[in-house]
Amino acid sequence: MGVNLDGVLLAVDAGNSKTDVAVLGPDGTVLGTARGGGFQPPLVGVAEAVDALAEIVGRAWRAAGGPADPRFAHVTACLANADLPVEELELERELLGRGWSRSVRVHNDTFAILRAGLDEPRGVAVVCGAGVNCVGMTPDGRTARFPAIGKISGDWGGGGGLSDEAMWFAARAEDGRGAPTELARALPAHFGLDTMYALIEAVHLGRIPHDRRHELAPVLFRVAAEGDPVALALVHRMAEEVVALSTVALRRLELLDEEAPVVLGGSVLAARHPQLESRIRELLAERAPKAVVRFVTAPPVLGAGLLALDEAGAGAEAAERLREHYAA
Repeated sequence: MGVNLDGVLLAVDAGNSKTDVAVLGPDGTVLGTARGGGFQPPLVGVAEAVDALAEIVGRAWRAAGGPADPRFAHVTACLANADLPVEELELERELLGRGWSRSVRVHNDTFAILRAGLDEPRGVAVVCGAGVNCVGMTPDGRTARFPAIGKISGDWGGGGGLSDEAMWFAARAEDGRGAPTELARALPAHFGLDTMYALIEAVHLGRIPHDRRHELAPVLFRVAAEGDPVALALVHRMAEEVVALSTVALRRLELLDEEAPVVLGGSVLAARHPQLESRIRELLAERAPKAVVRFVTAPPVLGAGLLALDEAGAGAEAAERLREHYAA
């Protein structure tokens, strides 16, 4: 076979839209990788979602030169839709049942982004993509997290939430119930339409698919950058949410009064919109002055791999080797 597969680890980063898998040597060497579609147990069920994951794991295992069925010393899976501890446990049981390893650890996928942005497992991450989430961790195993399942758990914002809010204000501006805003022209124009009424009708009747509303978040940021007060207020509220999440997580982990990283990731934050970033930095300087802001650009599967190495007791040299692989 030519490859020593003793003590190999499996690292999984499975998001809503794509899944990345890496087979790692215990020294941090990447032996094989594979990519597949998103991981969505709420839509297809846990067993079927893990079936799809198994196909991707099989490809990564074969790319590493593995024979027959995959076997690992440890599995770390950072999974979308593992929002509650009870969901993590259910997914752990399903993964254990696949026989890949007797040692399995499931995390919410936000932990992969957090670990990818940290030199050690210590700090807080806020991820703002389609939705918004925040997690934190310390080297002694303590974590801070939120349910992050939408409005019923107190969440606000993300690309989807911002798009919905922008449409709400634009609709009211056009029909006279709300303050004037350039959003009333810019949002329908993005889809080649003349009015908010036309956009509302197109969305309601399905001529514009529901998931295309996420396209309106960049329009909101562009209008805010042009000085529109309604759009700018929404951007500033998103900054308030990011800082509220960060500050609470830092406080829970007793990191608020010492220098600690706050890692920002996800499509909305990674875009580095000036009005959003400057407001976040301004508010953090007031409420968590020792926080060190970082933007993570490394792939989340790196974070899943680093967590796997942490959980397997690997040293700093293995972690550095893995980082070098993904930096290259």
